[in-house]
Amino acid sequence: MRKRARVIYNPTSGREQMERQVPYILDRMEQAGYETSAFMTRGEGDARDEARRASEDRFEAVVAAGGDGTIFEVINGIAEQEWRPKVGLIPAGTTNDFARALGLQGKEIKEVCDVFARGRTQGIDIGKANGSYFINIAAGGKLTELTYDTPKGLKTALGQAAYFIKGFEKFWSLHPQMTTVEYDGKFLEEEITMFLVSNTNSVGGFEKLLPQAEYNDGYFDVLIVQKMTMFEFSQLLRQALRGRHLENPKIKYFKAKHLRIEAEEDMQLNLDGEYGGHLPATFENLYQHIELFCP
Repeated sequence: MRKRARVIYNPTSGREQMERQVPYILDRMEQAGYETSAFMTRGEGDARDEARRASEDRFEAVVAAGGDGTIFEVINGIAEQEWRPKVGLIPAGTTNDFARALGLQGKEIKEVCDVFARGRTQGIDIGKANGSYFINIAAGGKLTELTYDTPKGLKTALGQAAYFIKGFEKFWSLHPQMTTVEYDGKFLEEEITMFLVSNTNSVGGFEKLLPQAEYNDGYFDVLIVQKMTMFEFSQLLRQALRGRHLENPKIKYFKAKHLRIEAEEDMQLNLDGEYGGHLPATFENLYQHIELFCP
């Protein structure tokens, strides 16, 4: 019996080019030995539900073709299943953080499909937070909005200097919160403006924030930004652009397999760029939980 694959694609990704590429993707998967079918998402939750059905039907592979939101839903669809298909990724969104970490960002569709044809897979960690799953990043605090609120056109025109502009614009709305963090038997209590619980080095298209992060080591890389003045904030931004921010005394950085974060006031949680509820939250690293096609 032939192996089966399901291509789950977002037709609006990649300036609506993804839909035109589906026949080519199907053909390449067929050549790789998979009986392949496609599913087009129409709204929120569609990719998650279809990935869950593919797991329940014991498909051998699921290909997520779209942006970070599509792979986020696919991971949430299969994470709790007893049978988990191998996952392929065809990046077509704006940021494509996890694809950047894998080295897939910017590659032509042929090169990406070559990855499936070779059939090499690798175990990938994913995170669990309050019943939801994330493959790249969990974040909280006003400063995290920098990566999502900086306009694409501004980043294209000015590069990473765009974060300076948006950062200074947002500084006056930053509201530090007293936060407690318990991690791997240790305890931290700080006034913070942001935290990142990351599985890779790429956050919002910014690839230098967590340079030591690995997506298959069983650990999160955690970065916490403490309360700071405008001068300290501008200094931090300059250091971040050079990849020297981990030396800043206002930065706490550590690795952890398990942590819990609580805030005295309301703080929203962001999972892979999607709404993830509010703190408190418990984060658990699921070591090499997903098998992913890799270059």
